[in-house]
Amino acid sequence: MDDLLAEISSVLSELQKSQDLSIIKLSEPFSLEYCANNAKRESDVSADAHENTSVASLKAELEHYKDLFSKLRFSYVEQVTKEKFLRAIVSDPPFLVQPHENSELEAQLKEVKANLKAQKDEVAQLTKELESQGRDLAERHERITLQTTELSHLPTSLSTLTSTIAHLHSTTIPPSRNPDLNLPLLATLALKAQRDGELAQLNAQIAELQDRLLPRKTHELAELESELRELEVQRQGTVAAAREARRKREGWGDAEELEEKGRWARACGAALRGMLEVEG
Repeated sequence: MDDLLAEISSVLSELQKSQDLSIIKLSEPFSLEYCANNAKRESDVSADAHENTSVASLKAELEHYKDLFSKLRFSYVEQVTKEKFLRAIVSDPPFLVQPHENSELEAQLKEVKANLKAQKDEVAQLTKELESQGRDLAERHERITLQTTELSHLPTSLSTLTSTIAHLHSTTIPPSRNPDLNLPLLATLALKAQRDGELAQLNAQIAELQDRLLPRKTHELAELESELRELEVQRQGTVAAAREARRKREGWGDAEELEEKGRWARACGAALRGMLEVEG
């Protein structure tokens, strides 16, 4: 584990080394004059490239060089034009240009401008592609920098986890006698998946039994409820008849009334015995 942590730390230290993203530094492999002249240039806005290598600084540096080249081109055209003009008027005899020569030069200039425009369009397209690739590379560089920063905390986290695992092993005394509780992580996950599959099978069997037995039990329950309602109606009728008989018995005084009451009582008794036989 210590060797692994040392290797991770070494790789992270290599990744975290500062990289200069200035235009001058990026052009070093393609410049032949860089090795011959290492002096610091006064007009270079990337002189502080080691201190400021952000995207904004690179953009400002590029704009600076564009401005310098624009001024250099204007100065070159101005100086060459002055030189040619002075050479023409001081020569003996003076150098005079004929109209047909101007026409030829204008034709050549038109052709040169067309070629220059085509080259500018090509350069503009190439610049767009380079800008797109530059943005992509800048985003990737930022992501890698962030991931490297996160990985720099990995050795400390691994050490903490190792200490925690060792502490848990030391405090778990005695260990569990159930072998399933002492499995490593991968074996535990495999066992969990197996038990989940068994549980799913049991749930499917329970659902199948419910679908098969529930209709029959529901029908039997409906029949029992119907019989119970019938018995309840009979019970209520018997209770009402008994109350009516009691009321009449209390109002009878002669023998006929007693005899009629006896017949009614025997009928009620026969009805109750019949109900008991049916219920039994």
